[in-house]
Amino acid sequence: MVAISVDPVSDSLGLSEKTGLTFPLLSDPDKKVIRAYDLLHTAGHGDADIARPAEFLLDRSGTVRWVNLTSDFRVRARGDEVLKIAEERLHLRAEP
Repeated sequence: MVAISVDPVSDSLGLSEKTGLTFPLLSDPDKKVIRAYDLLHTAGHGDADIARPAEFLLDRSGTVRWVNLTSDFRVRARGDEVLKIAEERLHLRAEP
């Protein structure tokens, strides 16, 4: 799992430390990856460009197997939902 933000590295590092994230929070201040996945929300926060909230499931080859887009950054798929989707789409089996 990886998170990507438009914020500068220092902001992402601070957020990661503050919230105790156990996965990488990457910075994309030039918005290259965010544009590549068509997630740029122009003037989404005041007049600042931000990333649209989204979750992607990619297989080992980098092919997108599932996308969850939302207009509210607080609304996310639950962990058990994502695991079920991963099992189905990637033919994985969850460990007990």
